[in-house]
Amino acid sequence: MEDVSLHILDIAENALRAGAKNVIIRLAQRKREDRLVLEVTDDGEGMSEETMERSVDPFFTTKQDKRVGLGLPLLAQAAEEAGGKLVVQSTPGKGTKVIATFGLSHIDRKPLGNIEETLQCLKATHPEVCFSFESVETD
Repeated sequence: MEDVSLHILDIAENALRAGAKNVIIRLAQRKREDRLVLEVTDDGEGMSEETMERSVDPFFTTKQDKRVGLGLPLLAQAAEEAGGKLVVQSTPGKGTKVIATFGLSHIDRKPLGNIEETLQCLKATHPEVCFSFESVETD
């Protein structure tokens, strides 16, 4: 994926498939720490420990009609290439939180892309879901 906004779209679509009714997207640019932090939290069905551990394996997916699941593995790769990491936290029945950190000024960090357009697309195609977005910039 070419930019962070496409990763947001992918994670949000995963949340929707998991039955989420609320998706919170938070993007923090922490200049002093030289960090970009993306957090996507949902109230979907959550994942078991095994599924959560395998979620970054490109040859694992819970989708019946697919043989690979590239969304989280590609996000993990993008984060690692930019000096960061991916963390997935999930509790069955309570939801999932995906946290990706990137080196803010790292030469290999993906551009943000058109986050506003991504959010508009999500809201237009899923009006029954509450999407909230927060962007924070600190020195």
